[in-house]
Amino acid sequence: MQSTAAASVSASAIASAGGARSEAARRPGGLRVCGLRGEALARPSLRISQAPARLAVARATAAAATNGTVAGSGGFDYDLVIIGAGVGGHGAALHAVEEGLKTAIIEGDVVGGTCVNRGCVPSKALLAVSGRMRELHDEHHMKSLGLQVSSTGYDRQAVADHANNLASKIRSNLTNSMKALGVDILTGVGTIVGKQKVRYGKVGFPDKEITARNIIIATGSTPFVPKGIEIDGKTVFTSDHALKLESVPDWIAIVGSGYIGLEFSDVYTALGSEVTFVEALDQLMPGFDPEIAKLAQRVLINPRKIDYHTGVFASKITPAKDGKPVLIELIDAKTKEHKETLEVDAALIATGRAPFTKGLGLENINVVTQRGFVPVDERMRVMDADGNVVPNLYCIGDANGKLMLAHAASAQGISVVEQISGRDHILNHLSIPAACFTHPEISMVGLTEPQAREKADKEGFEVSVVKTSFKANTKALAENEGDGIAKLIYRSDTGEILGVHILGLHAADLIHEASNAIALGTRVQDIKFAVHAHPTLSEVLDELFKAAKVNSGVSHSVNEPVAA
Repeated sequence: MQSTAAASVSASAIASAGGARSEAARRPGGLRVCGLRGEALARPSLRISQAPARLAVARATAAAATNGTVAGSGGFDYDLVIIGAGVGGHGAALHAVEEGLKTAIIEGDVVGGTCVNRGCVPSKALLAVSGRMRELHDEHHMKSLGLQVSSTGYDRQAVADHANNLASKIRSNLTNSMKALGVDILTGVGTIVGKQKVRYGKVGFPDKEITARNIIIATGSTPFVPKGIEIDGKTVFTSDHALKLESVPDWIAIVGSGYIGLEFSDVYTALGSEVTFVEALDQLMPGFDPEIAKLAQRVLINPRKIDYHTGVFASKITPAKDGKPVLIELIDAKTKEHKETLEVDAALIATGRAPFTKGLGLENINVVTQRGFVPVDERMRVMDADGNVVPNLYCIGDANGKLMLAHAASAQGISVVEQISGRDHILNHLSIPAACFTHPEISMVGLTEPQAREKADKEGFEVSVVKTSFKANTKALAENEGDGIAKLIYRSDTGEILGVHILGLHAADLIHEASNAIALGTRVQDIKFAVHAHPTLSEVLDELFKAAKVNSGVSHSVNEPVAA
């Protein structure tokens, strides 16, 4: 459920200067930004000044005046048409206008897509409330800070309004930003009717057809609901409904313990609900680094009113009606034998998301989806049923399934615009961070430890792991928030950073130093000399990088954390 990736920002900043760029500036690792290598700083072609930013603004302003006619559309209605105005489409549109491309974006619902309207944005509003409630309810924590709180409570409707108002504000900001730069916002459902041709329209109105030199599919995703689950939107619902916070049930089952499930467990328990997780795999939080997941369970699950069932499927869920509770039939994930039936007040289905690609007209260009996802290559170019690239057609974001995060979609869109503008660009998806906004937060970038060791076995190198604790960080202790760990996985022979995982206060903000390092190819032996302000949480990473020893296959640990 997550802002433009750091990797894409770097690419965009360099790209916006226009003209020729050095090969080093285009390659990940061609530029070191920690300021430590004299040979990099000595090369004029790699110096970054304010000139590119000023030029980018000037070019964007000039392009906006005539919606990108700087480049000219060469007989097409547009240089670029984007189907879908979510975060990915928005990021691509703004970068396209900056590059002088005449651009239109088609949206059949509302600007902002899932992230702004039914995902990242409103969920963060609810989590902001849950964080405050959790802190105020922690009497021991408040007393340790010398604070006294007599009573706490909340207004459910006011909390829901906060989430809705935030979504409306961000949606308005996105719409205004595109209009200000001259992006044409076309209302309707977009369908590809042929090579470089798109039809769009609304029910009850005649369709319109436009041509485009290039087309980007950015239609996003919808909640995935397994078979046997009946959604009524009131007692059995998806995250789309949950974000409206129409009720706070006494007991709610959450099916799925990934990002979405974890975040909602944080919200509901802070507001007074009891939570039961239903997870098909053998452990909770299966997508996280195992060590981080284990610690997260001790911090985010065990101390709270949460129980769980693992290794089971919810084969059937019946909404509450006629005075009867929600019924959840659980079967063994392996044997499919009936295990038990749960009776709860509500059930949130958080089993992931499915690509929204129906009705795109892909059959008109010989493209066959794979489990609903549009097949693409590393440059986001759409592949047809014969394995060939479909010229001038791209797909970004959840619809291609490479990495279902809003900021990944934006980064992919910017990467595509770079290619359309004549500069080859391949996005390094391993440099894109992810975050779970629980209290405390979890963040990660790159490989988990098992993934890194599997890669090492195949390629013949050694992996080292170092860890640091928030308990040794002055700022964390000042906040009385010492529960947390940062973990670095790297190549002991070269110093290449393979992955970084953080659980702790503001982990979602801290991860970007690591993601930038991976995107730019910065090694641990270089970044360890970077200076961090004191006292700040960023020193958790400072200590982490300093603990790394290159040319050693031994796993080190600094201040091994002991979770509360």
